Amino acid sequence: MPRQDLEWLLNFSDLTPQRVIALLGTMQPTSGFGELFQYSNPMAAAAGYMGGYLVYPNMELGTAFDKAMQSYVFDPLGMRDTTMDFALAQRGNFATAHAPDVDGHMTLAEAHANYSVVPIRPAGGVWSTVDDMLKYIAMELAEGQLPDGKRFINRDVLLERRAPQVVESVDVTYGMALSVNRVYGAPVVHHGGDMVGFHSDMIWLPEHGVGAVVLTNGDPGWLIRTVFRRKLLEVLFDGKPEADAQIEAQSKTFYEELAADRRLLTIPADSKATDQLAAHYVNPALGTVNVDRKSDKTVFDFVVFPSEVGSRVNPDGTTSLITTVPGMNGIEYVVGASSGKRTLTLRDMQHEYVYLEK
Repeated sequence: MPRQDLEWLLNFSDLTPQRVIALLGTMQPTSGFGELFQYSNPMAAAAGYMGGYLVYPNMELGTAFDKAMQSYVFDPLGMRDTTMDFALAQRGNFATAHAPDVDGHMTLAEAHANYSVVPIRPAGGVWSTVDDMLKYIAMELAEGQLPDGKRFINRDVLLERRAPQVVESVDVTYGMALSVNRVYGAPVVHHGGDMVGFHSDMIWLPEHGVGAVVLTNGDPGWLIRTVFRRKLLEVLFDGKPEADAQIEAQSKTFYEELAADRRLLTIPADSKATDQLAAHYVNPALGTVNVDRKSDKTVFDFVVFPSEVGSRVNPDGTTSLITTVPGMNGIEYVVGASSGKRTLTLRDMQHEYVYLEK
């Protein structure tokens, strides 16, 4: 099953857990059964909601999941600063998302887009801290036992989640929401998460009793997350020091690519492209795009968040309008027409979404 992330990232204003389940009914496989592994956030959300429903079948799906996580996970593990409640999490001192703007200057990211995870929160809608997440990892390292000696989960059930279900590469397998990496010989269990300006990973070495958590609130935080695994092994096993050079090189490449994309982008967008736009576009899966002109700027309002767009002329003669808001930049719409109506076409790696003028 494909990711289809755009259908909740860009159209979440009235999305509910029930509608997420309904969305699964519209998804079509993009390969034969068992031929290809693809990560699917709606599928992960459905699994979580089914778990909550089994425990609290008379509650609304989201409420049941939240209560199940609190009573079966957070409370027993002593994770007192972990919550699904965005309003509660954003009181007092909390992390805010950051991302570079189109010119590479770090700034606040488009924060409202992160509310898109609320309807699919079993796939990654938890606010937490390093200390709380380490309590979870300590339980994994203790194979299901709590510090007071009580058993949190059956050992065999816990370890079954690490058993290989899918081969990602020669040295990496995927179990039940956990990857096991054996690139350097010692098995490393991990799983990360990403939202706008937030990137995280939890890591543990079951054979050595060592675990770590990485929580970042800036792009490109995914670089730190990945290279940190290498750095951890270097420190533990006196390995050849390569991680520092890797993060420096990858960071340099990220900003060089950002600068290369910027050179192709015209901001404000070229009026030759924007003058032909309709005021409103709609797509049945992705919702509405309203086109606002503010002075010389062109803004695409997705209802859930707005973004100024820049323009780029493509080698095939078409023109693309590309979002520039930090954190949600790079969403590319190709300007066109079909059957006498103006269109915007958005593509991911497996789907083509055509917006028609409304």
